[in-house]
Amino acid sequence: MKQWSLLFWLTGALLLLTVAGGVASAASAPTPSGMATVGPGILTPFYPPSPSEQTIPVAAFRLDQAPVTNSDFLAFVKAHPQWQRDRISRLFADPRYLSHWHSATALGKDTGRQEPVTRVSWFAAKAYCQAQDKRLPTEVEWEFAASASETAPDSRADMTWRARVLDWYSRPTPAHLPETRQNPPNYWGVYDLHGLVWEWVLDFNSAMTTSDTREGGNANKTQFCGAGALAATEKDDYASFMRIALRSSLEAAFTMSTLGFRCADDLNERNLP
Repeated sequence: MKQWSLLFWLTGALLLLTVAGGVASAASAPTPSGMATVGPGILTPFYPPSPSEQTIPVAAFRLDQAPVTNSDFLAFVKAHPQWQRDRISRLFADPRYLSHWHSATALGKDTGRQEPVTRVSWFAAKAYCQAQDKRLPTEVEWEFAASASETAPDSRADMTWRARVLDWYSRPTPAHLPETRQNPPNYWGVYDLHGLVWEWVLDFNSAMTTSDTREGGNANKTQFCGAGALAATEKDDYASFMRIALRSSLEAAFTMSTLGFRCADDLNERNLP
């Protein structure tokens, strides 16, 4: 009996070591080129999920260091012709989709290869990320990464940094967008979350969804009226409000000259080389 007990104990210990080793390996796995590891941490969202949930835990994840560029997206549509602008279904993109390119498979001299790709629908952005074995970041993930300054993981209480972010929203859109990675990266090593383009997220209209969409009347209306403003955690965080308002105005087939995207990925065993 003692031999069997010892055998069971050794088997259990070996199993625990294997599981622990797998978790440690996932956490320490090399970050893929072009991506940064973000988190873990806690996010205080602009609109909390409920009065009892004022903060959201954010697991560590990986995020593209820079927005997807015209060059990146050109390679994608060449490899996946169904996403070229002359072939895509109007269910998945409006008529402005990639309309600034010279043709369906050529950028043209006025479209920089390293500028962030814009005029891309949510459907197309999601398909691009899936083709890279990635996904779009969730709104919580994007906002968590975007709350970091160059020196701190959470700078929302830094009024100077907050004013700098808001300043970008007040500037007119230039005729030609700057290239990516022209400004310093943030604390996590991520570039251009502010100051370049708006970005799609996986759940772009989640802030407008109530816990029960069967409620009578317009369930979304109060989010952006006086009653909705009372629920905001930072009532003077105008930049966050503008991002949420923009996302909530979008539909999945919409495209804009100032709307791009980047991809994310889970931090787990699937990332191991």
